[in-house]
Amino acid sequence: MDTPQVIVVGGGLAGCECAWQLAERGVVVQIREMKPLRRTPAQSSDALAELVCSNSFRSDNPLNAIGLLHEELRALGSLVLRLADRHRVPAGDALAVDRDLFSADVERHVRQHPMITVVAGEVTALPLALGVPVVVATGPLTSDALAAQLVAVTGQERLAFYDAIAPIVAAESIAMPQVFAASRWGKGDGDDYLNCPMDKAQYLAFVEAVVAAETLPLQDFELGVRYFPGCQPIEVVAQSGPKSLRFGPMKPTGLDDPRTGRWPYAVVQLRAENRHKTAYNLVGFQTKMRQAEQRRVLGMIPGLGEAEFLRYGSVHRNTFLDSPRLLDDAMRLRSLPQLRFAGQITGVEGYIESTASGWWTALALDAELRGVALAPPPADTALGALVRHVVDTTVPQFQPSNLHFGLFEPLDDARDPQTGKKRDKPARKQAMCDRARASLRQWHVATGRTPACG
Repeated sequence: MDTPQVIVVGGGLAGCECAWQLAERGVVVQIREMKPLRRTPAQSSDALAELVCSNSFRSDNPLNAIGLLHEELRALGSLVLRLADRHRVPAGDALAVDRDLFSADVERHVRQHPMITVVAGEVTALPLALGVPVVVATGPLTSDALAAQLVAVTGQERLAFYDAIAPIVAAESIAMPQVFAASRWGKGDGDDYLNCPMDKAQYLAFVEAVVAAETLPLQDFELGVRYFPGCQPIEVVAQSGPKSLRFGPMKPTGLDDPRTGRWPYAVVQLRAENRHKTAYNLVGFQTKMRQAEQRRVLGMIPGLGEAEFLRYGSVHRNTFLDSPRLLDDAMRLRSLPQLRFAGQITGVEGYIESTASGWWTALALDAELRGVALAPPPADTALGALVRHVVDTTVPQFQPSNLHFGLFEPLDDARDPQTGKKRDKPARKQAMCDRARASLRQWHVATGRTPACG
């Protein structure tokens, strides 16, 4: 094997997809993977592309954002999607796979590729000495030694090690007559937040439900974690006393309800998640409640009784960059372009999102190696929405996210052009998916290849 033209650190889904796509384009790639010499606490096998959390790539429904991403990756020649389809097992409309057969097949394809070499051993220092591009795809449990190296090149404040993610709901699902727009003490534009007011009885019932809710257990490597005060799950805050949430994320001070002229007893604030205001974040509501419990308990909040959750809250061990401040849209570190990133470390969540990230990093890097200009995929496609999420500097506080329709460029017209009637939810999703298919085809043809979908 010749001296590598690219080094990929990490043999998970993002790393394998990235390496495979580069190799298929004639690039000599070296993957550095610490297994089988060492595993992270979450891993149980020595295989590449190990699925450690679930055997499902989630919904394969073409009218679901994740299902649309599946479709796009199939059209774009993803190795992971091709092998996932090969080892699919019955799971309704979900793409579930036989985990062992899937990982073994990915490993076989990667190790047998004539342009790829896999080198075992933990990477404790960034392998920059060869002067070739390095792609870091080490995932949410990046080793301490490598994390220290990343801190050295990015800055301590730009690398996080623990997620505290609040839920996101679709704007169209909020019962607007039950909420009011206002900023605390009239700051900003005066109406930057949607506010869900509660009276005393509603608040006490809500606190009781939060405390009693079923939560996800901590993994072994999360036991003993100490939460930062501002990142505590709401159920941890609530357990410290019945008034604690009211003096924390639900404080009503400075928020005059225009219907009463007074402050509510307590309030939940919703902050726009994007500039189009199609999705709203429940401010300070990170939680380890199970998803069904989140729907039930958070549905008690005025205005959210019928809320559609685009992302559920979570608190878990993770390693991720403040990507909008650090990376360009080719996933290069702005201060050190030799270094690139792919997968969950960039701020995407989930197996399929990590795969997509690896695919895009490979394509952008290949274009650079060939001296070809390449624009990122359009933001009205699933892939493009995911890329924009990672580098969107308009988001005030970056947090990792799964793909959801709230990340997409919104439709220009909410009405059906033929009937003139306002599109219902299924029609809007259909329109977004149709637009994405056309946009992906146009973009990919411009890259010199024609996708198979549409």
